[in-house]
Amino acid sequence: MSGNIVLVISCLLLLVLCLGVFLSNPRKPVNRALTAFLFSGLLWVLANLLANISTTDSASLGFTRATIIGGSLSALTFLIFVTTYVHSHKLTRRYLISLSTAPLLIILSSPTSWNIISAESHGMDVKVGPLYLLLIIVLISYYSYGIYVLAKSYKQASSTEKSQLQYIFAGVILTVIPALITNVVLPALGSSQASAYGSVSVVAISLFTSLAIIRHRLLDIRVVVARSIAYVLLLVWIAGVYTACLFGIIDVFLPGSKHDALRQFLSIIFILPLVLSFPYVKSMFDRLTSKIFYRDRYDTQVVLDELGNLLVAEIDLHKILLASKNILSGAVKCSFMEFVLFEDGIPTLEATSNKDLQTDLTNLVTHLRTAREDVLAREELNPKSELYELLNLERVAISLRLQTQHQKVGYILFGDKQSGNSYSQQDTKLLTIAVNELAVAIQNALRFEEIKKFNITLQQRVEEATGKLRKANLKLRELDKTKDEFISMASHQLRTPLTTVKGYLSMILDGDVGPVKKDQKELMQNAFDGANRMVYLIADLLNVSRLQSGKFVIDDKPTELTEVVAGEVLQLKEQAAARQIELIYQKPEGFPALNLDETKIRQVVMNFLDNALYYTPKGGKVVAALEATDSTISYTVTDNGVGVPKEVQHRLFSKFYRAENARKMRPDGTGLGLFMAKKVVVAEGGAIIFKSSEGKGSTFGFSFPRKPKEVKAGETPKAAQRP
Repeated sequence: MSGNIVLVISCLLLLVLCLGVFLSNPRKPVNRALTAFLFSGLLWVLANLLANISTTDSASLGFTRATIIGGSLSALTFLIFVTTYVHSHKLTRRYLISLSTAPLLIILSSPTSWNIISAESHGMDVKVGPLYLLLIIVLISYYSYGIYVLAKSYKQASSTEKSQLQYIFAGVILTVIPALITNVVLPALGSSQASAYGSVSVVAISLFTSLAIIRHRLLDIRVVVARSIAYVLLLVWIAGVYTACLFGIIDVFLPGSKHDALRQFLSIIFILPLVLSFPYVKSMFDRLTSKIFYRDRYDTQVVLDELGNLLVAEIDLHKILLASKNILSGAVKCSFMEFVLFEDGIPTLEATSNKDLQTDLTNLVTHLRTAREDVLAREELNPKSELYELLNLERVAISLRLQTQHQKVGYILFGDKQSGNSYSQQDTKLLTIAVNELAVAIQNALRFEEIKKFNITLQQRVEEATGKLRKANLKLRELDKTKDEFISMASHQLRTPLTTVKGYLSMILDGDVGPVKKDQKELMQNAFDGANRMVYLIADLLNVSRLQSGKFVIDDKPTELTEVVAGEVLQLKEQAAARQIELIYQKPEGFPALNLDETKIRQVVMNFLDNALYYTPKGGKVVAALEATDSTISYTVTDNGVGVPKEVQHRLFSKFYRAENARKMRPDGTGLGLFMAKKVVVAEGGAIIFKSSEGKGSTFGFSFPRKPKEVKAGETPKAAQRP
């Protein structure tokens, strides 16, 4: 009886280990292989238990033969687990077939007398066949080879793997020795009863192997235990509170069979609160067991949400590092957490704590870079490696690489946990997710810092350049003032003798000093035209000087614009004829008198006509026109000359500016004519008319609103001057 209790306990223990290992991480090959090994051990022990409690010899024989299946599968799955664990062989189809041949032969022969001849006295008196020896050979050879593979891998194993292997070796010793005694030695001495309990020895290796994997972060057994207890409590609650109480009430108030229909109805009604409250009761027991088994437990999603909110709301690098350190270190309860960031390729320890490194930071980062893993645990390294010694010196338990898709940002170093435990699977998962978000956030913050520094530097340079420009501008203003004073003085001094020259030339041309020959008159006319242009140039220079000094004055008087244009056209008739250009003046009838500064508007009219003649090739045509509408007065000069390039038209009315094609045709121009023309027209309250197409000609002119400028018949407006 006591032996059966041992078998029952062994079955339950193997079942818990099997579920715990599998549910912790069913996608991991090591977990799947270990689950298969535990399950085969469970079958082996369960078959022995059923053989012992069987009431007939035939049932006892059947279950005893079933133990052969569990034993052979146990040997096979142990070797598969070892192979998966140490990665010594790939689990190819050929390798699996070679491993499975002998166990498969044993399994196929298990229902026959080749393995077990008879089993009596509840499986205690067993007679074995010739193939039973093959089972013993398979068990010894497979377990021996598995131990050899594990021992061979021990030399190259990391510290974590060595600790795991020590557990596995302990389990192997506690399994092999009892198994040899119960299944080989005692049956050889004539005692076959002990073989019924030989399968119990597989519990030792199963338990120690599971602990080896569990101990070092590959799964967390507390999850299985806590959730199992939670479900047990939940079942007790349902059975004790709902079932007993509710059905007890029904039995008290509705006894007897005559109320069966009502009892069934009430039972259905009472089930509804059970169904509705199930998730809430389950959640309550989950929280209760978590508090007991996870005093340092945290909600991963809550931590990630808090970190995400921080990274979205903050851009300052120091604040990101400090706040994220508080969030993550508070969750995993580490002794310290430090950031190592790259500045121009040089690793720098960020000052988020008072920790001082005992080793050279560059040397540590150089060794970290040689490791391929993004998450590097100290306990998984070879204790003899230099990186292990460096991490152990600084008490760094885990190092995580900060890396975006295109750039390595740095590393995060986590110290040992304050509790002394290893980092759990939950800790590693949290830190792996968090480090990806932090890498992007830190990179953005670093770029923001660079932009801030660049803006500060740029602002300083702009201020320095602005100061220099102010000084240069002040100096230029002084020079410009001197230049304007010189131009004003020179213009005044030039105008007096030029007026004399122009007067004498006019007298000669008019014949006041006697007849002039044709050739002489032509020369005199050219000289007079040159003097006239000089007068206009001096007038422009004086007007520019007056503009700069604020002395430019518009002196409006009644002006016959038709006569002004006619006079300027008449002066240019001979020049147009000499250049073989047709000059046409479309003089309107009944054109109103206008209140204008005649001298300055005459300069504008002359400038537009003179430019049209100069920039129109031989055989061209220039048309001057005046037009009056009910609302406007306009003057235009249209030519079919060289035109103005489109890309420079916006600069045409600037002071001293001349287009490239204009400079080629007239090198002696000053670039003041159009500038002054626009100033005069705008000062008079008008607007410039301009349109041009390169190679096709141009139209220059101005327009005024009619009502404020018109001098009505019989009206004598007062002269008006304004700056």
